[in-house]
Amino acid sequence: MKHTDSIDIAAAPEAAFAALSDLPAMGGRSPENTGGVWLGGASGPSLGARFRGTNAHGEDSWATVATVSDFDPPRRFAFNVTYGKLKVARWVFDVEATPEGCRVTESWTDQRGVVLKRYADTRDYDRAEFTRESIRTTLERLKGELEAPA
Repeated sequence: MKHTDSIDIAAAPEAAFAALSDLPAMGGRSPENTGGVWLGGASGPSLGARFRGTNAHGEDSWATVATVSDFDPPRRFAFNVTYGKLKVARWVFDVEATPEGCRVTESWTDQRGVVLKRYADTRDYDRAEFTRESIRTTLERLKGELEAPA
């Protein structure tokens, strides 16, 4: 499963990139991520940096590890998420300049294997549909944050 969505934001690409690569702040935008911390001495995003993200959905909560796989300011930020040794997803954020600011595109690729998919099937929601809505919400919150009067 894959999903991609985009939004135009009246902000500089550098501002959008800085905001979306600030993973500890993602909890304020995402309907599922609640924040987290950089690992292994990292204090921010860089190629190979790892981040322990905390997540919640309904009564469930869990932690994952994101490893930054693409770090090309202000154009692309991507990371791969694992739960223990199990692959979960790949998230990619592309930022392109527009005459009014920038366009941010968020892409998700489900990388869960049989074990995690089977576990998710016991829950009362559709992961793909939830993620589509979650991406739209995250992008709209990012836009609101960046376009808010200072």
